[in-house]
Amino acid sequence: MSEQSTDLRETVRQRYAAAAVKVTEGGTACCGPQPVEVDENFGSTLYAADERDTLPAEAVAASLGCGNPTAVAELREGERVLDLGSGGGIDVLLSARRVGPTGKAYGLDMTDEMLALALANAERAGATNVEFLKGTIEAVPLPANTIDVVISNCVINLSVDKAAVFAETFRVLKPGGRIGVSDVVADDALTSEQRAERGDYVGCIAGALSFAEYRAGLEAAGFTGVEITPTHPVGDGMHSALVRAVKPSVADEPGDSAGATDACCGVTACCTSDERTTDPSTTVAEAKAASGCGCQN
Repeated sequence: MSEQSTDLRETVRQRYAAAAVKVTEGGTACCGPQPVEVDENFGSTLYAADERDTLPAEAVAASLGCGNPTAVAELREGERVLDLGSGGGIDVLLSARRVGPTGKAYGLDMTDEMLALALANAERAGATNVEFLKGTIEAVPLPANTIDVVISNCVINLSVDKAAVFAETFRVLKPGGRIGVSDVVADDALTSEQRAERGDYVGCIAGALSFAEYRAGLEAAGFTGVEITPTHPVGDGMHSALVRAVKPSVADEPGDSAGATDACCGVTACCTSDERTTDPSTTVAEAKAASGCGCQN
């Protein structure tokens, strides 16, 4: 990573660390935590009131996103969900409720202060099917082919290596898995310099990809069915958008059929006496059932 990229990442980390501290300190005040984002294009106002009312005030106050990815991810009972850049945990907690006790919601964040806030919010919410991980979205600390759905809320645009984010997202998803992401996307006509003029990097504008660049990046990583739908403007030529895409199922992927079967079923050496799960927290039977593939014996 270049020195400039390292500096940008540290700038982002410091901004979100400060936001977490503000919420944490505000929670001890008489009036409770105050939202860290006041712009109507970002923050908790993008969630329905009935969703906000079911969550700890600190989780709502720490919302810094540009949308509500859980509203479009079509989460189902029993699924495993990963939130890239989970912050104070609002999307993880909402996801955990949707997937239920047989599912699990992971949150990944690089900021210690946000992770501490998210853990406290999970405890306040009584959520037992959540786990928060420290790391970067360019190097996800989870095994391959273990996640059903990846979500993210206005975080991918902050990455200094978006190709790595797309590749890692593809890697951790099971075949047939999908993404439901809210992000800031630029009009194709805007140059990088013009995007920078519209806002600083940590303000989610300068680092945004164009619609064409976003689509090309996802397709280069292997995704299909890419849909990028703008929802509301966040600047001149800049939009909050919902991004959907799918990791092809085994039947759609070229290559060795035995290797594909292994990945589909979530086990190695599938249908042999040596089969083992790729995710140590599940049994072979659970992995096969969750995969929805034909390898059941």
